[in-house]
Parts: sequence; C-alpha cells; structure tokens
Amino acid sequence: MTEIKPHSSHWGAFQAVVEGGRLVEARPFARDPFPGSLLASMPDAVHGAARIDRPYIRAGWLRGERRGASRGGDNFVPVSWDEAIRRVAEETARIREEHGAPSILGGSYGWSSAGRYHHARTQLHRFLGMGGGFTSQVTNYSYGAGMTLMPHILGTNEVIQGRITDWRSIARNTKLMLCLGGLPKKNGLVTAGGGGAHEYLPLMRQAAEAGVRFVNISPFRGDTEDFLNAEWVPIRPNTDAALIFGMAHVVLEAGLQDSAFLDRCTVGFDRFRDYVLGATDGTPKTPEWAAAITEVPVETIRRLALEAAGSPTMCTATWSIQRAEHGEQPWWALVAFAAMLGGIGKPGQGIAFGYGSINGMGTPRVDLPSVSGPAVRNPCGAYIPVSRVTELLERPGEILQYNGRDLLLPDIRMIWWAGGNPFHHHQDLGRLLRGWNRADTVVVQEPWWTSVARHADIVLPATTTLERNDIGSSSRDRFVTAMHQAIAPVGLARNDVDILADLADAAGFRAAFTEQRDESAWLQHMYGRWRQACAKQGVEVPDFDAFWAAGHVEIPPPEQDYVQFADFAQDPEANPLDTPTGKVEIFSETIASFGYAETPGHPVWHEPTEYLGSPMAEKYPLHMLSFQPSTRLHGQLDSGRVAAADKIQGREKLRMHPDDAAARSLTDGQVIRVFNDRGVVAAGLLVTPDIRPGVVAMATGAWWNPERPGATDSACIHGNANVLTQDIGTSRLGQGSAAQSCLVQIEAWVGELPPVTVHTPPPGAQAPAQPPLP
Repeated sequence: MTEIKPHSSHWGAFQAVVEGGRLVEARPFARDPFPGSLLASMPDAVHGAARIDRPYIRAGWLRGERRGASRGGDNFVPVSWDEAIRRVAEETARIREEHGAPSILGGSYGWSSAGRYHHARTQLHRFLGMGGGFTSQVTNYSYGAGMTLMPHILGTNEVIQGRITDWRSIARNTKLMLCLGGLPKKNGLVTAGGGGAHEYLPLMRQAAEAGVRFVNISPFRGDTEDFLNAEWVPIRPNTDAALIFGMAHVVLEAGLQDSAFLDRCTVGFDRFRDYVLGATDGTPKTPEWAAAITEVPVETIRRLALEAAGSPTMCTATWSIQRAEHGEQPWWALVAFAAMLGGIGKPGQGIAFGYGSINGMGTPRVDLPSVSGPAVRNPCGAYIPVSRVTELLERPGEILQYNGRDLLLPDIRMIWWAGGNPFHHHQDLGRLLRGWNRADTVVVQEPWWTSVARHADIVLPATTTLERNDIGSSSRDRFVTAMHQAIAPVGLARNDVDILADLADAAGFRAAFTEQRDESAWLQHMYGRWRQACAKQGVEVPDFDAFWAAGHVEIPPPEQDYVQFADFAQDPEANPLDTPTGKVEIFSETIASFGYAETPGHPVWHEPTEYLGSPMAEKYPLHMLSFQPSTRLHGQLDSGRVAAADKIQGREKLRMHPDDAAARSLTDGQVIRVFNDRGVVAAGLLVTPDIRPGVVAMATGAWWNPERPGATDSACIHGNANVLTQDIGTSRLGQGSAAQSCLVQIEAWVGELPPVTVHTPPPGAQAPAQPPLP
C-alpha cells in the first residue's frame, strides 16, 4: 500500500511517498518552480546505516572517566531509555548543584528541524531555562560579525536577514548590480524553516532578462550562473574592503558623490572621506593602491566606480565575505560606498547583504511572522558569541571582549547539544576537540552518528521530521506547510520534546514544560497564534483543520514592490533609523567608544595575518575558501546519494586552477593531501579554470572522519575543510567566524588510502533494523 503525506524540509516542501512503512521518495511540492536535487537523498538519510538505533553511553564515562577524557575513540554501550533518562537527570542535577547553572552549555546551534514545534534548539533551551538556566550562544556562524555591526550603522539586521529590496524592484529599476561574492545558485536551494517555492533563481533570471548588468567580484567564476552573463572580477580573497576604498577614491576624485544624500541621511562621512583620501594616515586609497592589494586591474576599479556612480546601482555582498579576519570592514565599507552613490532607499538601488546566500532574500512577500514554537527566558543570562565555543571551553574565568562588553567565561562542566553539529560549523576541529574534552559530560540528542554524537558521553536517539507531526514555516517564504508524520520512529528513536518532557518530569516541572498540551494541541495552538497575527495585518488564512487537510497555506505576493529604507530616504527626520543618530552611521561614535584598535569608528583596511599578501603565504601559498555545498545542507544529507555522487573516491572535492595543479604535478580526479599547521585532510582534486590561480576551494559538511578516532591531530580522510580553517574572531566587535582566512599547501596523497567509515555506526553501536525495501 502506498501512502502520500505532505511534508517539508529546509531544502523544500515535498510529498512523502511511503510503501510498507518505508520512505521511498520525496516528491517535490507541485508549486515549487525550482525544487533542486536534495530531496532525492531523503530516503537514504532516513533509513541509512548512520541512524542511531537506541540510547548509548560511552564506556569510559560509565567507568567514571569524566573531565579530560578522550572522546571519539571509545566504545559505546547500549542502554535502556529508563537508564539514559536517569543518568542524564542525575548528572544535570549534580552539575547544577556543584558548579551552578552557567556551567551547562546549551549548545544546539544548527539548522535542526524545519518544523517549528519539534525544533530541537528551541525545546532544549526552553527545558534548560526552566531548570535554572545555562550558558547560551548569540549571533551565528553565517553572518555573526555582520549582525553585530549592522544595528550600529543601519539600525537593523533586516538588511542581512530580510526583508530587503525585492527582485521585482531590481528588475524594473537597476542597471548595475555589484555582487561581492557573486550570487551562487546553490545557496538558493535552502530556506531555514522550509520553503514551498524556490523563487530565487527564476527571479534572478527575470532581472537578467530585464537588462540588469551583473558583476561577479569573487575568486570563483561559478559564483554566478551563465545566464547572468556577469563580468567576472577575480579578486584576491579577503581584500574586498581595499577594492571598495579604491572605488570610493575614484568617485571622490571625480566629485560624483551624492552630497545631498550624505548631508541629509548620514553622519561621519567627513572622517571616511579623509581616510580614503589619505588625510588620516598619509596613504591615499587610490585605485593603484587598491590594485596592488586586490590584484584587480586599476582600469577595472576605475571603470566600475564610474559606472556605479553614473547609473542606478545595487550594492550587495554575500554572507561569506564577512567570515574572514576583519570581516566587518568590507560590509561597513560597502554601506559607505552605497551611501556615496545616494541610492539607499531608492527603487532597485542601495545596499543589501545575502541575495546570493539563502532562498527568500528579495522574494516579493507580505511582511508576516513565521509560525513559532514555545520559548523561555534564560534566567542566568550567560552567553557567548556562537563562534567562540572553543575559547569558552579553554578559558574558564577569563574575559572575552565582545561588542563593547566584557563577558566572564564560565567553567563549562556539561555540554548539551541537540539539532546541530559543532564539528561541522566550527573551525580548527583538533583544537575544538581538545576543549571539548575538558567537560565532565557531553549529552547529545541526534538522529545520526554525526561527529557530535561520536564525541558524546550520552547519546539520545532523536526522530527525524518524517517520524512526527509539525508545521514548516519561514518568514522568507510565502507558504506554510503541514508536516504529517509519514513513518514510525526508526529503532527506539524518540521525539526531542518527549525526551525533554521525561527529563523535566525527573526534575519536577513536566507540567510547566508541556503546558499540559500534547503534540496535536501544540500545533493547533501555534497555528492559531499565527492566524491571529495574520488577521491583525489584514491577511485571512484558513483555520487549523482546513490547513491540515489541505497540506499548506499560500500567502499571495504583495502588489507593490518593496524598497528597503524608502521611508527613511524620503524623510529621515520623520522616519529615523534605529541608530543613535537616526541616520546611516558611516562613523559610529558607539563603536569608537569601545576602544578596539581593529575596529575604529569608520571602516578601514587591515591586512589579514593569513592571506596571499602575508608572509605566511611563503610556507602555505594557496588560499583555501570553504563554501556551503550544493549537495547537502551544511552536514545534513551527507550520507545521501546526491552528496555521494559528487565526491571523488569517496572524498570531498577541492577546486584548483590548472596552473597550480601543474606546478604540483597533480591531475584531475586524484586524491590529494591538503594541510597546514592546524591539520591534514584528504580530498579529491577537481581541476578547473573557473577559480583564480593561488586560490582553492572546497565545500564544508563532509562528516569529520579522523583516521585515528579520538586523536586531536589525526588526518581527516573524508575531507572536512574545518580541520584546516583558523579559529579566531573577526574582531572584538563582532567575534564572528574567520573561516575564509585560511592558507594551505597541497601535495599528492602518498600511501594507502584509508576507507571512509563515518557513515556507519561507531564501535559498540549497530545500525537499526529497517522496513524492507519494497
């Protein structure tokens, strides 16, 4: 018997086709114009050997090995749910009593489930908050530096997260679109919270057909699609700020800045102008100066600057640009440049970040909230920027400076992770593991034997979205999707909510945690709140029963184009920005008051310590960029067929220019050794002229597979790029990830090639029994 159930995922809504209790196909949602290929991996992930079949506890932990124990190479011992719940409850109570609430790190950073109720991070933080508190995380890996910066200078993070000027306005009004980091297609395949329609690519195509001229400023030609006919400017990585300063100098030299806009809508332009012209430091930021740093020809810098000043221009940068040393600076400089052009708030012009970073950015939509789950305040208030996890573990009792605050780092005794994988997101994985091993106990809720589960003490098997009911919803998407349970839980997997409810029961607050609602009642409650919010904005949606039966709700697109900052630009006094001055702060007195030498009150050029212009390049002469994959979402679906088909001899691919390959006697398709002082990875070589010489690139998300499990200095034989990336903050202001500032050397892999084992259970564990294939 075949059953078909509506469902959703971060990579798209779909119909779950089930035969004999087994998911056999994820059929794309009929209203999706560009569903992509990731859905094909769903059956592999749900029913694969990497699923966790039952609760496990690390053998060494059972013997009493706690703080300082080596994790990742030990055997796991199967236990009952009763024992697992008892052990976690007792350990949580002990650590709270002996070390205080801040000693528990409620990690759980990650994309988790598209469903808004069974969202692991939300539920875990709610549980830990009700239990007395925990150390939390703020910002994110994707645009952490930028999201700390933008409220200071533009008064909002909508310019990063959306709602931003929509593609219809661009198609109708823009003549030139300067794209730092390009507009990659692959990033438009995913939507946090699920998406009913991948509209990014069709909308971008319409803009190209309308005559918008695109410029791809990136080391990789493939960061724009062929149909855009984009000009490729193969810039040296990490030098975008220098390019912008050079362009600003051209505009100033020609007297083409919009002085009226600058006087009316900004503060601090005079200080930025003095810096660009060299009055501040004696170094004019001329096109010649910029060309020497960026390796972009002087003529190109001058031409692009004059074209931008002479036509309606949209300035944009991908999120990846700020994931580098001093990553705040190119974004801040781009805001200043857009202000010089005077286009902020005009149709199809101005500034935005992220058009090429996630689906839904610039999609015409009514500004409605998404369906949201329950939350709770963290009573102890302890937090760190998410990308500083290793420092938190390494430096208890010390101070971390962040965004004008001095954060006292607590002594972390328990790490609790659900719905994410820090051994994917974080940098310098050997160093992370050394810090990770300082904890007394690591608890992980996870459906698969990912790296975070393999480095846990207590592993609690969680269901996937297919094994429960939920609601998929994103503020960036026009569809809300009913996620019907399609199959029974695999093995002994349980819903995160049910796991935490039992733990809350042991701690004496089950009724408060569940609010005496079951799954069905929670979904109806959440949908009802969302329906009321829609009604307040004049949007009527069907009741819950009608929605659940239909499988989705569609919100029609608005009739009018949306232009961000339009009201502000028209009347900045009546519609001020949420900055201290109410204006665009090209110079920020607030940031200047923090006293951080690396982030003075206006954007500046700082030479990174690790880029092709630094002395380190003599030892490691290749700049490695790590990007989001097209074959999975971060690490999700890595065990699926789409990701597997894209690898070379089972290893993640690395792109390299033919000249660099020839200089090392390397050939396309062979396995190579990529290394620096932080570690070694095996990768499969893809030789391509579409990447500039001196630069290599590989996708993140291949599950970390150390050749010697548990060792902090072992080569990753699967190709996890974050073994090699450096773990420093962008600056004390943003403390974001600086993964894109990474130098490596490459040579042929010599000797026997070890097998990839990370998609099978670790020692002591076994794969779950599955329904037979139909």
